[in-house]
Amino acid sequence: MEQKTTETQVRMQTNLGTITLKLYNETPLHRDNFIKLVKDGQYEGLLFHRVINEFMIQGGDVTSKNAPLNKQLGAGDLGYTVPAEFVYPRYFHKRGALCAARTGDDSNPEKASSASQFYIVTGKVYSEGEIKQLEKQKESRLKQAIFNRLQNENKTTIMQYYKSGDKDSLAIMRDTLIGKTEIETEKRKEETKLTAQQREAYTSVGGVPFLDNEYTVYGEVTEGIEIVDKIQKVKTNSSERPLENIIIESMQII
Repeated sequence: MEQKTTETQVRMQTNLGTITLKLYNETPLHRDNFIKLVKDGQYEGLLFHRVINEFMIQGGDVTSKNAPLNKQLGAGDLGYTVPAEFVYPRYFHKRGALCAARTGDDSNPEKASSASQFYIVTGKVYSEGEIKQLEKQKESRLKQAIFNRLQNENKTTIMQYYKSGDKDSLAIMRDTLIGKTEIETEKRKEETKLTAQQREAYTSVGGVPFLDNEYTVYGEVTEGIEIVDKIQKVKTNSSERPLENIIIESMQII
């Protein structure tokens, strides 16, 4: 894997204008994969096939080149995945972030990234009240995850109590796990809080905080965010595909 001191810049020419991207060196697997695809001309002619205003614009479906407007897109890929590279909380889903698309957790618990599909975050600006609500939701999800883990760790004993009809022992076990969950959640509460940098970004330029630490963020827009905004506002069909094709005409390393 190549060690880089300067960050690679990529110029993306679309039929609506030019977007310049910076690739992070801290996500070398994604960086190098993206560079290879750019150099191979893999993205030329592909579409932004999924566009959601105040959320993101997504491209890189390898079947989207010259795709008729009635074709369902989103499943095209290159037959391999890139291991997740979460550099959180340093890199997060602020407006302009370049991120890797992926399949869902059920079929992809490791959160591995699509080889070719990417999205650029647009998102929305959050109020302080909304940020606090997000933090509460993160705490609730953490608490549930801890309880589920503890329950799984004690699965054999729980099943024995259940099969024997020992309701008293089941109740004691449940209360014990709830207590352990509360203690661990309190110790890990800092994980549910946004950093000052995140809070500043989400309440000023905006983004999509609920995707943080779920999808790999491996770069950002350095020029042409107005083009991203232009793309996110186009009219789409019920599948969120633009009614008029938004084409990636070329990409090149600069």
